[in-house]
Amino acid sequence: MAQFKHLAELNSFLSMDGENVKGPVPRWQRKLNLSAASASFNSSALANTSARQTLSVSMTGNANNTLQLSTTGNSLKTPRKNGVKTVVASSTKKTSQTPSKGVSNGQSQTGGGDRFIPSRTTTDFDLGHYIVKQGASGHEEDTENEEGSAVATNVPTSPKQSERMKSLSEAMSGCDISKHRLLSFRTKVPPPPEGHVNPLKAIYSVKTPMSVKSGSRYIPNAPERILDAPEIMNDYYLNLMDWSMDNVIAVALGSSVYLWNAATGTIEMLFENEGNDHACSLSWIHEGHILAVGTSAGTVELWDCENIKRLRVMNGHSARVGVLAWNSYVLCSGSRDGMIINHDVRTRQHNIGMLQGHTQEVCGLKWSPDGKYLASGGNDNLVHVWSAANGAPHAAGDPLHVFNAHQAAIRALAWCPWQPNVLASGGGTADRTIKFWNVANGQLMNSVDTKSQVCGLLFSKTYKELISAHGYVNNQLSIWKYPSMTKQVDLMGHTGRVLQIAMSPDGSTVMSAGADETLRLWNCFTPDPLLAKKEKSAVREKPSLLKQSMR
Repeated sequence: MAQFKHLAELNSFLSMDGENVKGPVPRWQRKLNLSAASASFNSSALANTSARQTLSVSMTGNANNTLQLSTTGNSLKTPRKNGVKTVVASSTKKTSQTPSKGVSNGQSQTGGGDRFIPSRTTTDFDLGHYIVKQGASGHEEDTENEEGSAVATNVPTSPKQSERMKSLSEAMSGCDISKHRLLSFRTKVPPPPEGHVNPLKAIYSVKTPMSVKSGSRYIPNAPERILDAPEIMNDYYLNLMDWSMDNVIAVALGSSVYLWNAATGTIEMLFENEGNDHACSLSWIHEGHILAVGTSAGTVELWDCENIKRLRVMNGHSARVGVLAWNSYVLCSGSRDGMIINHDVRTRQHNIGMLQGHTQEVCGLKWSPDGKYLASGGNDNLVHVWSAANGAPHAAGDPLHVFNAHQAAIRALAWCPWQPNVLASGGGTADRTIKFWNVANGQLMNSVDTKSQVCGLLFSKTYKELISAHGYVNNQLSIWKYPSMTKQVDLMGHTGRVLQIAMSPDGSTVMSAGADETLRLWNCFTPDPLLAKKEKSAVREKPSLLKQSMR
């Protein structure tokens, strides 16, 4: 019999047919019973205002767990601080009950009520506190101190005063506070009124310039020195200035070439052409005092600037030579005929190779720091990259890469000193971009729109920065952070486009030649003295063998 009793109990536990009356009352049912009890109590209390009643709620342990209400004779009136008692004038006021989710077509379904939780992020607590205080003070002023009844009366205000209060509220809160809700159930911040300007927007939204940020270096905005350059030719395709390793600057002015010693400040004329001939390009050899000069007659001349003597004249081009580039003892020349010639200046037969690729004038020519690649830019909007022939300091064969992403002539070329495979190229007026190429795989790494003609590019030897020279419209020099290409500063001063830029041997100063017939020296890459001092103190001097042997 025991086993049958056990099965009966198990079946009763697993049965789901009837309502479970032994468990606790659900939360929604308790809330429904409480709300019904509160509503019935309010109606009975409002109907009999003369009697003083109080409510006591007790839970009885019946099967349905209903509420039992009992009242005693207590007053519903709540005395105020000033002793004035308020009496409800009418018993017809009904309490509003929040509808449940199941209400539809005027019929309510059994279920728990829903809660409307205000959004704290979109609620103006200061304004709500002000409205509550104003309402409380106004209610106290409106109640009359009479026995038996308290009738609310509105204090009359003049239209001018009410209009003034309304305008003040709108000015303080941006809206009419009489129509403003205390609690907000919106999920988004309301839009500001039309014409509103947030004065803090400029503080938190505008980015701080790099030159003002803490830890950034100081870059002078004014040139250190300005020199006159009369009759300098305003031609985008010519290269009329270069700075030697001996700190001597060569510049072509009209039909003459002048030498300016940056250390002593002395000026000397190297030579003067006769007739209509003039210098179209200048380039110093890396070590020594030999200057290569490309002429409008298509020849390349070598000059000994220490003895003011012309060493030789090399032919080969049929048009003007607008650009020159040295690589050890090999001099490469680019001409308007579209040819690039490798000249071995040691031998009598100087022409050791010709590079054919450009269809128009070659105006840009630069060797990579490691001497493995030669980059050339032309008026045909193409950038060619040539590889050195079997380790020799000259290029040969077909171009390794041909880049055609520019939309104008490419004169500005620069190789990155710490990344020998990275080439920077700048386009002319129709392009206005600086592009970075990886010559190892021929991919475009980055492109930056400078909004103006790019006339020259130089990488800094001291910082990971790049300086660019520009023409129309601002005629400025711009310093960029590399590789982020964040603009550091614009160096203004030239009234004409910047034709060319050259860097000093120590890498601290940049000279710019402008179409306004001025040469300006910018001390923009000076090493930080504090940083140099730290680096110097970090390097410990190695003790000598004599000191090591002494005890």
